[in-house]
Amino acid sequence: MNPGSDVRPPAVAGMFYPAAPAELAEDLRRLLGAAAIPGNALPAPKAIVVPHAGYIYSGPIAASVYALLKPVADTIRRVVLLGPTHRVGINGLALPGVSRFLTPLGEIEIDQAAVDSLTALPQVVVADAPHAQEHSLEVQLPFLQTVLPNFRLLPLAVGNATPAMVAQVLERLWGGAETLIVVSSDLSHYLPYASACQTDRQTAEQVLAFDSGISHSQACGATPLNGLLLAARHHHLTPRLVDLRNSGDTAGDRNRVVGYGGFSFHESPA
Repeated sequence: MNPGSDVRPPAVAGMFYPAAPAELAEDLRRLLGAAAIPGNALPAPKAIVVPHAGYIYSGPIAASVYALLKPVADTIRRVVLLGPTHRVGINGLALPGVSRFLTPLGEIEIDQAAVDSLTALPQVVVADAPHAQEHSLEVQLPFLQTVLPNFRLLPLAVGNATPAMVAQVLERLWGGAETLIVVSSDLSHYLPYASACQTDRQTAEQVLAFDSGISHSQACGATPLNGLLLAARHHHLTPRLVDLRNSGDTAGDRNRVVGYGGFSFHESPA
């Protein structure tokens, strides 16, 4: 991030996903087009959990969740996006100091009103460094730009925090149908294929049971995920496992795989 810049430029375009706008748009069109929509109808998701690896590895799993947003894309006006910090450690949850995030598909405006609503919370800080090279948030942005026609972003890089701290932030931002909560997390890392399948299945069962004791060996985004589980349970959301695969199923070998889970959380029908 350039000193004095008001825009966070893309850091992993050309690595995790294509840097050329036309190629990126085509990849997203293909991934979302291939996603199967579950037959059992539920209300639109209030919150989703999606993986954040390179698109060749986790893109199909992420797309299977983002495709659920298509019927309500015009309703969503704010996306609260949380992901773990991989490069710069921080205490609490970090908001960026910039007003826009940039991807090859264009700029996304930061929701300043949402930023202002968090200023009184001691666990929330403003810091650009955790965001500058962080891929867990960035890889979600082109998906969001493709599926949602008009939204503002509230990005939070989650460092050393408790699930309760995260849940408190989510409560402040919960809103109504206009607000979508997105948690970015991969699952197990570098296990043999069979072990990963078993471990990730156990993690998925914990998510569906609102068990907020998921460890960082089970999910790199365990902190924001556990915080979401606390908030989702409080709001009586209905969880659903949308997709559960790993890099051995998509584009990698099966000796050391990374797990990817897609989950959605729905408000109960009135």
